[in-house]
Amino acid sequence: MTVARVAVVGIHGHGASHVRNVTRLPGAELVAVADPQGGGDLPDGVQVYAALDELLAATEVDVVVICTPIQTHVPLAELAMRAGADVLLEKPPTASLDEFEQLTAVVEETGRALQVGFQAQSSEATLTLAKLIADGELGELRGISATGKWVRKARYFQRARWSGRRRLDGVDVVDGAVTNPLAHATAAALLLDGSTGVDDIRSIETELYRANPIESDDTSSVRITTSRGTPILIAVTLCATEHLEASVIVHGSKRRAVLTYQSDLIDGRKYGRADLLENLLAHRADPAVPLYVPLEATGGFTRVVEAVRTAPDPAVIPPDLIQWEGEGLDRRPILQDVEKWIDRASDELALFSELGAPWAT
Repeated sequence: MTVARVAVVGIHGHGASHVRNVTRLPGAELVAVADPQGGGDLPDGVQVYAALDELLAATEVDVVVICTPIQTHVPLAELAMRAGADVLLEKPPTASLDEFEQLTAVVEETGRALQVGFQAQSSEATLTLAKLIADGELGELRGISATGKWVRKARYFQRARWSGRRRLDGVDVVDGAVTNPLAHATAAALLLDGSTGVDDIRSIETELYRANPIESDDTSSVRITTSRGTPILIAVTLCATEHLEASVIVHGSKRRAVLTYQSDLIDGRKYGRADLLENLLAHRADPAVPLYVPLEATGGFTRVVEAVRTAPDPAVIPPDLIQWEGEGLDRRPILQDVEKWIDRASDELALFSELGAPWAT
């Protein structure tokens, strides 16, 4: 077996899970990491650099895993591919449609493989449900909804300068509930409809709100109409009473099905999940093995990112609808009855404003 030399860029926070994943795979060797904060808990012999350019200048690598702030994704991925490496890039891959087109051009020019970190799209549960829909097992597809009732405390928005920002230092970031923490819900819904490409989207309506003192949305409803005519309704919040797993609900004329993608469940039945880095390594060894999430399969999702990026700034939710809990970094808002409005939006495939949610404009 040929062992791929792997580097990880951004090793703190979620990046630490990528370090652990590389070290468990027999087909990969972690040879170097890059992070301006320095190294963490690393195996012996792993070289540590402050930046990717320094790493690439000093170390030969086959694959680069990038888990860095959103606005750095494109320059770092381009740097790695032009150095001859294949890339596993965390989601969202880009902060704009222009950046998506730029990165697509680099993939085509260099011929390198780029896999995007939408893990739900390598889940057997997601792929099985997509086949059930395509085979008509649920009846006529009437729509898809995705719900997220999550809790995020003040520490989440203070963990980095870019967190909770739409732009930073004049550069698009487009952080927010729809595009980052709950991005998997939208990406999975688009995959279920077979509408993952840039040209698979007909229209996007956005309603962005915020309870936290941030720039980006923490409570939103978005309705996507795909080229197939399917309405996809996204209703999410980071201001829930309690943290629940996100769900994608398929509304068929015969029955509906619920995908709990974080746990790889369809209506409570457990499925397996392929590892995206392992898949990338298999693709490197044999190009006939398809990538689960090539860049072009995130074009539809990037259209949603672009719609959020160009939408008006999120509307501030009236203070009388918010209950604050906790102190300091544990302080968080609870939005009144948000779970009820999310459930209604999901059931009726309707935006918050169409339902008359009290914070909606």
